[in-house]
Amino acid sequence: MKKTVVIIPALNEECSIRRVIADIPRDVVTEIVVVNNGSTDSTARVASDCGATVVEEEKKGYGQACLAGIDYIKTLSYIPDIVVFLDADYSDYPKEIKDIIFPITEGEYDLVIGSRTIGERQKGALLPQALVGNYVATRLIKLFYGVNFTDLGPFRAIKYSRLLALNMTDKTFGWTTEMQVKAAKNGLRCTEVPVSYRKRIGISKITGTITGSFMAGVKIIWVIFRQFFL
Repeated sequence: MKKTVVIIPALNEECSIRRVIADIPRDVVTEIVVVNNGSTDSTARVASDCGATVVEEEKKGYGQACLAGIDYIKTLSYIPDIVVFLDADYSDYPKEIKDIIFPITEGEYDLVIGSRTIGERQKGALLPQALVGNYVATRLIKLFYGVNFTDLGPFRAIKYSRLLALNMTDKTFGWTTEMQVKAAKNGLRCTEVPVSYRKRIGISKITGTITGSFMAGVKIIWVIFRQFFL
């Protein structure tokens, strides 16, 4: 069986992290890594009690937390085959990890995006600003890089060796976009699978506010154009 590590960035998710970890299928996952991104609640303790490895990263930022998770993986005594990224708010369905990694374990693809736009989603789970942002960003990626995506969803899997080769650097909202753009530029074999999506537990740090949505949108567009001119 291929070794799969799940990275879960988490900021004040004590109310949801237990459910997320409990629903992860252990028969296909080697290790669960929760990156505690400066939480002021009991996120780290709950995650540890549930059997996850907790990595502390005080510098805020979604990408910063993902990078901290990757740095931890580099210290492991084994080399994973696949890395899965999953949110800590219980909006995704962790049991669908099997669907996310299947195209990779079969040897056909390098990067698999869990698409919320082609999957079943609870009414109101994906806010209008997220839907519009996804549409604009994925159309630009198609125009500039020739690869068709329908979502920038955070639930995704990638071959570990390919992840390292992408040399990810974004520390904030642009992480998912950077990965997909770099994957397209570097000729990675990319695909999407439909995933289910529900309303998150708690309030989103990004799309939950007008300012957060605007800043995320600006950053995503900037990442797409910047990579095009590099």
